[in-house]
Amino acid sequence: MDLLASLLPLLPLVAGAAALGFGWSRLTAMAAVLGSAGVLAGGIVLSVATVGGDVVGTGGGLIRVDPLSAFMLVVIGIAAVISTGYAVSYVGAELSHGHITPSTGRSYGVLVQVFIASMMIAVSTDNLGILWVAVEATTIATAFLVGQRQTRAAVEASWKYVVIASVGVSIAFLGTVLLYFTSRHIGGGEASLRWSELMGMVGGLDPEVTRLAAGLLVIGYGTKAGLAPLHTWLPDAHSQAPAPVSALMSGVLLSVSFYGLLRYKSVIDAVVGPHYMRTILVILGVLSIGVAGSLLIVQRDYKRMLAYSSIEHMGLIAVGAAVGTPLAVGGALFHILGHAVGKSVAFCASGDILLDVGTTNVADVRAMLRRRPELGIVFGLALAALLGLPPFSMFASELAILKGAAAAGMGWVTAIVVGLMLVVFGALLRLGRNMLLGGSGTRAPSSMGRSARVTLVGALTLSVILGVALGPLADLLEAAVKVVTP
Repeated sequence: MDLLASLLPLLPLVAGAAALGFGWSRLTAMAAVLGSAGVLAGGIVLSVATVGGDVVGTGGGLIRVDPLSAFMLVVIGIAAVISTGYAVSYVGAELSHGHITPSTGRSYGVLVQVFIASMMIAVSTDNLGILWVAVEATTIATAFLVGQRQTRAAVEASWKYVVIASVGVSIAFLGTVLLYFTSRHIGGGEASLRWSELMGMVGGLDPEVTRLAAGLLVIGYGTKAGLAPLHTWLPDAHSQAPAPVSALMSGVLLSVSFYGLLRYKSVIDAVVGPHYMRTILVILGVLSIGVAGSLLIVQRDYKRMLAYSSIEHMGLIAVGAAVGTPLAVGGALFHILGHAVGKSVAFCASGDILLDVGTTNVADVRAMLRRRPELGIVFGLALAALLGLPPFSMFASELAILKGAAAAGMGWVTAIVVGLMLVVFGALLRLGRNMLLGGSGTRAPSSMGRSARVTLVGALTLSVILGVALGPLADLLEAAVKVVTP
């Protein structure tokens, strides 16, 4: 198991090397899918190995997979399978339409795999410094992907993303240094950069320095997680990136960044008490849901619509983490999984919509269920999943978060969140209705590739299954919750 944990991030890198050597082709695209499937399979194996609370570790503590890490590896694997499976036909269509060149296709094949490997390293390391390096690596890889089409809007979004995300990650670095500084003063040495060691040193950490470090870490990793008011890069970047990249960025990169906050929260709560981080995360969470709702009301771009929906869901995850009870944190983690599936499908479907109509303007997308019934059904079901409608999994996760908040005596937070969620619900429902039902048109032949069709339908089926029964995932969630709750 130790060897598996060490070698697993190499799978996407091998697929990336194939793209680098042979360029983008159906063969290298399928190699990427197989690599992603291997990541998912490895995550499942590690989940089975750690579900009892055991830890898989190697490399002098650089790699340490506990139940929370294993759960995140499964989430990354699922999102990677959806993205790479859809990209088989999508990137081919982009090449045939002349939107990208063969050289750009080669770069895409390499950078996406570097992106996936970086996220895997971020969630499977025991070292705060390596976490920071891995998160920064995701910024470098995705910056080139956001600007792939090289239009004015894409290049502008790429630069905006680089500047804001890099500043955020730099601030997170300062928070990491401060936490390391206070641990050194109690003889932590190099081991003080490890999560596992820090949790055993909380009694000696300086509360004031830790409090300052916490503020910097929330600003830094909160920026990458897309929490308002640190979200300003997100709508532009997600709307301009290729659809499979948007699926990965929105579906899992935001959650990987929030994973870092969850890890730090355990240490900070033990040093300064739970109220400090709870207050910050509640404020940012509620603000994120409110900002997303207000901007969705006036939204006219369907990819930006999905991006603002991600801000809302990250806000809801932040609220669940802030509550801090096993029910709420379990709901937040389950929401991370459900959001990865639903948002990945929605963004991938938006790629086919863009290929169909040539614009991201909602007003130009009409009667999808009549014109393109197959695509309309997939996009409509993905929206239903994001709206938290049963039987999709996010209905159960949202309910768990709200029940956890109410049971923890945070009734006023629950009431505000429910009210803001209704605003988001109404806005998304109106925009989705206009795209799926509005206007008229004649039925067109389906242009969705077979690999895309199988991938997206399979992902929606998974969301329904998870919404009905957790099965063995329940034990993994319970074990993951214990890692970050007292």
